[in-house]
Amino acid sequence: MKKKQLNDRQLRRIQQVQDAYADRASRKQARAEATLATTALGQEQRGLVISHFGQQLDIEALEGAEAGQIFRCFQRSNLEPLVTGDEVIWQAGDPLGVVVAGLERRSVLKRPNPFNELKPVAANIDCIVIVIAPQPEPHYNLIDRYLVAAELMNSRPLLLLNKADLLTDDNRAALHEMLQLYGKLGYATLQVSSKRHDGLDQLLPLLAGNNNVFVGQSGVGKSALVNALLPGVNTLEGELSQGETKGRHTTTSAKLFHLPSGGNLIDSPGIREFGLWHIAPDELMNGFVEFRQHLTGCRFRDCHHEREPGCQLRAAVEAALISPQRLASYHSIRSTLTP
Repeated sequence: MKKKQLNDRQLRRIQQVQDAYADRASRKQARAEATLATTALGQEQRGLVISHFGQQLDIEALEGAEAGQIFRCFQRSNLEPLVTGDEVIWQAGDPLGVVVAGLERRSVLKRPNPFNELKPVAANIDCIVIVIAPQPEPHYNLIDRYLVAAELMNSRPLLLLNKADLLTDDNRAALHEMLQLYGKLGYATLQVSSKRHDGLDQLLPLLAGNNNVFVGQSGVGKSALVNALLPGVNTLEGELSQGETKGRHTTTSAKLFHLPSGGNLIDSPGIREFGLWHIAPDELMNGFVEFRQHLTGCRFRDCHHEREPGCQLRAAVEAALISPQRLASYHSIRSTLTP
C-alpha cells in the first residue's frame, strides 16, 4: 500500500481528527493518572498483554499466587504503545492496576493505519499463520507481503488454506497450485476446514509451543478457526457480504488465547492490504528467499530486475528457478516503497 498523496484540505482534516483523538486520550490518561495517584498498588510483577482497549490493557499475571488471572490495567503515559503479546511489569490496584514498563520484544508485527502511520499489531511472534480461503479470493501479492514481513521478523510463516469445504472444480486447481508454489520455496502449507474440523489435528502440532498470530483478509475464517481450536471461546465470526467477495471485519483488536497443547494464539483484525512502504528496497529483496542466491551476478550494480541486460533474476525466471508470479509480486511491492 503506497502512501497516498493528500491535498491540503485532507491533511488539515486528518490533523483535526488526530488532534481530537489525542485530546480525548490525554484527558482520559490524566484522569487515570489522578486515580492511580490515590490508589494503593501492589508489588511489581511480570505480566502478559492479552488484549488492549486504547489506554487500558488486559494483563495476565505470570507469577505469584495470582498467576493465570486477568487484570484490567492502565499503562503509564510515558510508555511506548503496548500490544497483544508484549511482556510487561505491572502492579495490581483496585479497581484498576497499572503497567509501569514494557519488556524487550523479540519481534513485532506492524501495519499502517488509515493515516499511513506504522502501528504495532502483535509482539513476540514465533509463527505467522497466513490464513487464506477460496472466498474471498486469495492474492499472491498479499501473501508475499506477509512472507516478507515474516522473513524480516525472523518469524516462521505457515500458509493455511481454510474453508476447504468451499473447494470446487472451478477453484481447486488454482489454489493447489498456489500452495504448491510456496511449498517448493520451503514454506509450510496446510489445508483445513474450520466448519468440518478437517485438518485441525495436523494444525495443532504446528502451533504447539509457539507464539502464533493469525493474519489475513477479513472473511477467511480466522475467528472461526479460533473457535474450532478452542471450543467455548466463542469469538465473533463474520460472513461474506451477499453479492461480495470481501469479508466483513469482526475482530477489532488482537487478542491472545492459550492453546491446550501449549503455546499461544493471537487472532488479529482482518485487512485487505498490508503495506510495506516503510522498508528499504534491499530489505524487500531479502524477503524473497529464492532471490537471494541470484543477487550478486547482475551485470549492473543498480539493476532493478526489469529490462536490464544481464539480470540474473530474470535469467532465473527463464530457467524456471524463480516463479514469474513472484518476480511480478516483487515489482508490484517495490513500486509502493517510499522513495
